Amino acid sequence: ACAQLQLAAPVALVFAPGSVPGDLPRPLPFRDVQETEIPVNLRTSVTSRYETVYRSTTAREEAALDVATAREADAALHLLQDASVGSLTLYVVPETSPLLPQGVSVYVGKHRSALVRAGGGLAALRTRLQQLTQVMSFTATSIAAALSDRVPDGQLGPDARRHLKSSLGYEITFSLLNPDPKSHDVDWDIEDAVNRYVQPVLDKLSLVANFSVDSQILYYAVLGVTPRFDKESSSFLLSTHSLPHVINPVEARLGSSAASLYPVLNFLLYVPERSHSPLYIQDKDGAPVPTNAFHSPRWGGIMIYNVEAPASPQASLPLHVDVDMVRVMEVFLAQLRLLFGLSREELPPEFLLESPGNEGLADWELDRLLWAHTVENIATVSTTLTSLAQLLDKIGNIVIKDDVASEV
Repeated sequence: ACAQLQLAAPVALVFAPGSVPGDLPRPLPFRDVQETEIPVNLRTSVTSRYETVYRSTTAREEAALDVATAREADAALHLLQDASVGSLTLYVVPETSPLLPQGVSVYVGKHRSALVRAGGGLAALRTRLQQLTQVMSFTATSIAAALSDRVPDGQLGPDARRHLKSSLGYEITFSLLNPDPKSHDVDWDIEDAVNRYVQPVLDKLSLVANFSVDSQILYYAVLGVTPRFDKESSSFLLSTHSLPHVINPVEARLGSSAASLYPVLNFLLYVPERSHSPLYIQDKDGAPVPTNAFHSPRWGGIMIYNVEAPASPQASLPLHVDVDMVRVMEVFLAQLRLLFGLSREELPPEFLLESPGNEGLADWELDRLLWAHTVENIATVSTTLTSLAQLLDKIGNIVIKDDVASEV
């Protein structure tokens, strides 16, 4: 059976006074439809359909654009928009507009809109529109990654099959590993950190799935790899190729995820024992990794948290350690984004991206995730129903309860 999906995204291209190109095909307002077929395999294709409305700004939108900065404009325009999930609104401002900093042609806000500097006529504007949909909406790459089980080997990049599969729920576990409690008395305020930094992100992701969060402290849990001592830096090193061997022995101590209904995401904070401190992770070129952390696709991430040696050798043990949860959560939230495939696209230098703030992801990033999970779920349903139909073809008689039949 052939599967054909159509993804339709509503787009509004809104012109501020003084920004309308002279080569528009007809007077504002008007509509335009762009369709592109994305082949997945011989039996599956996806059609992207961008339905664009070209119009002028309303009086209230003009007032919202009459502010000092692009960030203020983004906030003011958000209040005026009835932006449905998956929609985009692109505001074209005059070439001389002070809203956009010098050298910036496109500002991508944290909701579902962007500001575009006019100039170059309709062709240049359509190029900008195409670039923005690549950033803020679904792309051929993101759809192929969502349908990775159906895409022939060799047609996808190395990261396409590394994202978490779609699920009704995910369980997140934060674990503090203290292999040397005789030397280190480690204190982490994980409850406050989750409420302050993680929960706003999970609230935003609640449209995608349900999340549960728990935490634990594990004592005498050591890494499965003995780090190498480096005389020059007087430190211990973990090389990139040894990192996969770190997880298995630790995983045995984390508690079984076999009983879980949903995928489990593990985030581990490891405080090295005194005999292996300080401990640093090296990248493939031998340079220290700035975050001193690494992530494992579809599993989670590990961060190594070094404790400064006491100033006096006679210092009493164990040393009391208060973990800097801001630094730790910055790393874990970045890893959470990677696990969901929310890494930022490479952008042209004239693009400026607004920070999503404490929500951790912009509205349009949430939309990208919803597009991908929706396509993946449709493909899964299609495969399941096809298998069921083939099975029923082979069964002569089957008993179906009345209540089941009424639901079909």
